[in-house]
Amino acid sequence: MTHHPGILIIDFGSQYTQLIARRVREQRVYCEIHPPSRSIEWIREWQPQGIILSGGPNSVYGEGVPTADPELLELGIPVLGVCYGMQLLAQLSGGTVVRASRREYGRADVRLDIAAKLFEGFALGETTSVWMSHGDHVDIAPPGWHVIASSENTPIAAMVHESRPLYGVQFHPEVAHTPRGSEVLANFLFAICGCSPDWTAEHFVEEEIARIRELVGPTTRVICGLSGGVDSSVAAALVHRAIGDRLTCIFVDHGLLRLHEREQVERTFRQNLGIDLITVDASVEFLGDLAGITDPETKRKRIGHRFIDVFEREAKAVGDDVGFLVQGTLYPDVIESFSPTGGPSVTIKTHHNVGGLPERLPFKLIEPLRELFKDEVRQVGRELGLPEEMVGRHPFPGPGLAIRILGEVTQAQCDLLRQADAIYLEEIRAAGLYDQIWQAFAVLLPIRSVGVMGDERSYDQVVGLRAVTSRDGMTADWFPFPHDVLAEISNRIANEVPGVNRVVYDVSSKPPATIEWE
Repeated sequence: MTHHPGILIIDFGSQYTQLIARRVREQRVYCEIHPPSRSIEWIREWQPQGIILSGGPNSVYGEGVPTADPELLELGIPVLGVCYGMQLLAQLSGGTVVRASRREYGRADVRLDIAAKLFEGFALGETTSVWMSHGDHVDIAPPGWHVIASSENTPIAAMVHESRPLYGVQFHPEVAHTPRGSEVLANFLFAICGCSPDWTAEHFVEEEIARIRELVGPTTRVICGLSGGVDSSVAAALVHRAIGDRLTCIFVDHGLLRLHEREQVERTFRQNLGIDLITVDASVEFLGDLAGITDPETKRKRIGHRFIDVFEREAKAVGDDVGFLVQGTLYPDVIESFSPTGGPSVTIKTHHNVGGLPERLPFKLIEPLRELFKDEVRQVGRELGLPEEMVGRHPFPGPGLAIRILGEVTQAQCDLLRQADAIYLEEIRAAGLYDQIWQAFAVLLPIRSVGVMGDERSYDQVVGLRAVTSRDGMTADWFPFPHDVLAEISNRIANEVPGVNRVVYDVSSKPPATIEWE
């Protein structure tokens, strides 16, 4: 296997695993998340510069819990165990892990008792605030390991092997609630693993262009399913940089787009980027497939299958020499597609770019962004010279308005939601808040409410507003709008969108909610 050198993160099911990856990437060091089912042979072949064992919800002494091959500690590769990862290191090395007398969740003060590379820059005896989240702890350190930090409730808060580059911390350095956690991770990456901070947008573009050229060859044509969103736009621009006019983009208007979105896509790609673009109006077909359907997973699958059908039809018109299909799959899509034990995972929602492609699809996939988080995609877009209005655009799901209309999708419902959503985004921009928000959109709820409009009783539909802040979409907090902005948005929607008499604002974070409603 060939990849950029970096850190291997083994995921034992922690809600924070993706944050570990984000913090490593922020240090400009490449990393990947993989399940603990990866074999020692696979790890050797991957050739990591260092390994991080994540936290997890299990007890290392439980039955059937995810574990690691003890040989992992014999490879000579630096290892950092975090929470469950540290307890696993202790168990594999002959230490004792037990249920704590009381669960520790929240802030704690950890004191550095012994100097170690992992805490370079920290003073001996210094106390630093960290975030704990554990019900078990290491009760007896393994033979050959030294305790280097402790807290009032956790006598072994960090430990190190006396002769090997093996470290464990009971706290979570990856979360913002551990103020100096980035220093701990940086020490592991650079002082211990010897990584280089060379994972940059410029470096990625150079490597990916070379990889695409080698993969595609000198004559094969490539098609790209263009949605107009950031991901597919950056993917298309990257492939276009690599192979030029051998790329043809196919933009399928499924009738589920935002207001004026089709016109914006055509203008940007044809006039600004000079990319060959085919536009297909298949709205009648898609809306026909969705008639009477209310289940969100069924909506996604029907849209996905119809998209492939339309794509195959249009691709044939491009020519017989088409061999590859470009998709804007991102790393969070890939991460969420396997479970921490390597087995079947619970499906929260089907990602439109991962899996589900019919076996008959006659193209090989090119997914140039599947190693990147969303903010990294934006950086790559800027490196490629894409306009900021495109690069900074809020995410938009592949199934479009179909999963923002809760209930049956009809032409009338799409038109209503399009108008409400356009007003919402227009007011956000007018207030100068658009770039402070990760994603904002309107949702049409499957309920009606009583209202009074023009001194008459109304019984109309309800629009929900969603706006969140996030770094990568893995976690998110609701955006605290000024009340006067919300009031203006609500007033305009109720007065300008026929059929709506009530507007509500969603104040749920992710988790426990997802960003999209379906």
